[in-house]
Amino acid sequence: MILIAVISLGAIGAIGAVFLYAASKKFEVYEDPRIAEVQEALPGANCGGCGYPGCGGFAAACVKADSLEGLLCPVGGAETMGKVASILGMEAATAEPMVAVVRCNGTCQARPRTNQYDGVKSCAIASSLYGGETNCTFGCLGYGDCESACTFDAIHVNLTTGLPEVDEDKCTSCGACVKACPKNIIELRKKGPKSRRIFVSCVNKDKGAAARKACANACIGCGKCVKECPFEAITLENNVAYIDYRKCRLCRKCVAVCPTGAIHELNFPPRKEASPAVDADKVKPVTPKAAPALKAEAPTKVEVTPATAPETITKEETTQK
Repeated sequence: MILIAVISLGAIGAIGAVFLYAASKKFEVYEDPRIAEVQEALPGANCGGCGYPGCGGFAAACVKADSLEGLLCPVGGAETMGKVASILGMEAATAEPMVAVVRCNGTCQARPRTNQYDGVKSCAIASSLYGGETNCTFGCLGYGDCESACTFDAIHVNLTTGLPEVDEDKCTSCGACVKACPKNIIELRKKGPKSRRIFVSCVNKDKGAAARKACANACIGCGKCVKECPFEAITLENNVAYIDYRKCRLCRKCVAVCPTGAIHELNFPPRKEASPAVDADKVKPVTPKAAPALKAEAPTKVEVTPATAPETITKEETTQK
């Protein structure tokens, strides 16, 4: 009986093994070995800034793609993409570096509090409950969800201003802070030459008077910047201006005409102060001095000696004779 049981179990196992082998071959999923090589070349941050679920998903997308155009690892940058291109035998796509910018200038002084929030210190939770502690319902809540989401320690909330500040040297443009902000005030923009950027630091869509009442630094939708820009890089929509970094030539003309200072310029040299204008009515004309008159020299007296004097006969002497 024991022998029959052993033979039966062995036969069942053999038949099951044959079926499993056939099924594995039938439903085999082939994985390109280059995916592992590309994933090893990536920094392994798994931040999702590339638009794919982790470095494994990005590696698979690179291997399957016909070219690397539009594919970029924001953490590794051009150096990492060069390694990926060499593994795949492709040309590395060039992409301009990006950086996160905070489009809110509502400091504690410019945007005073009108109420106090005593709930969980989370921007996501607070935004789902009400507009915020100020009259501006579009601005930053200041509870630091962006700071918690950043794995590179590149963004922190300034306790004095109540606004997040980005360390551009640490920012990898992964986009984690952008996704974490419920107010959509953080944006990835082109880093720009010499890290110079110009952007409208406001997202308030209220009309001018209401926006200015809620925040002294708000964009009031006056449109002066739109008229001043010679490159048509600024648009005005829903009472707030927006600068397209792809068209902006960093001329800074819009910054000078903004009445509320809502347009920010970063990493530019200080402007040259214009020389004060001269009032022509107050300038006295300079009268040229007359040249001093030359003194006439006195005639030189010449003494005539008898020896040298000519012999002259006066009329009186002739009469006497």
